[in-house]
Amino acid sequence: MTVDSTRPDEVTASMAGPAGTATTLPWIAMYHSIADPAHDPYHITVSPDRLDAQLAWLRRRGLRGVSMERLLEACGRGRGRGLVGLTFDDGYADFLTHAVPLLRHHDCTATVFVLPGRLGGDNAWDPLGPRKPLLDADGVRRAAGHGMEVASHGLTHVDLTRADDATLRREVADSRAALADLTGRDVRGFCYPYGHADPRVLDAVRAAGYTYACAIGPGQLTGPLALPRIHIGQNDTAWRLTLKQATNRSRGRTLRPDHAPLPAAVTA
Repeated sequence: MTVDSTRPDEVTASMAGPAGTATTLPWIAMYHSIADPAHDPYHITVSPDRLDAQLAWLRRRGLRGVSMERLLEACGRGRGRGLVGLTFDDGYADFLTHAVPLLRHHDCTATVFVLPGRLGGDNAWDPLGPRKPLLDADGVRRAAGHGMEVASHGLTHVDLTRADDATLRREVADSRAALADLTGRDVRGFCYPYGHADPRVLDAVRAAGYTYACAIGPGQLTGPLALPRIHIGQNDTAWRLTLKQATNRSRGRTLRPDHAPLPAAVTA
């Protein structure tokens, strides 16, 4: 797998803090909906007040949340120190109404992984939780206009490891093309629905031209196309965030030199 020409020692130096501590290695936070967390059996909803406090916690510690595109670019140039990747899965409409104002207030950016096959729809794939509206086409464009990175979560939120080859290609490649048409920008990132991936799915993501992809805990698949993330929830107060930051390296969920993104894809 080809990576850019940045030397590993340069990236490692950028990821180390003043004393080379593990806790300063860049990591990636995974959010979903920013709304009232009541009646959420999946525990993926964070209230606006809690997100505000979590972003303030980052800033107090000298950290800044940025989009995945910005984070990987900075690490590739040896300037990843002090950055944390912020990702928001599923493309809920509340990303625009609740998350974006708070991100801008704290001088942060983020990546929102959206489903172009469900624009203006809802989270029908969650049978137990309340129906939540998703961003429509205008909302996606507005999020991009506010400086947020728009990336793909597939077309319709299916488990790609169980999809046939035609469905897999459609979910991965067609979603990238649709978002590029919608935003007028190259789409470099992908996020695996449910966090599920296997070698066949990674091959499809690579073939579609993505330069990076996010998972949750990809284990042996960890790399540019299966980046690990840390779930952030409503119960993550300052002390819990401090604990997560201190332990994420031992769980293999920090960025390493070999996580550099693939070369940018050539698009027609």
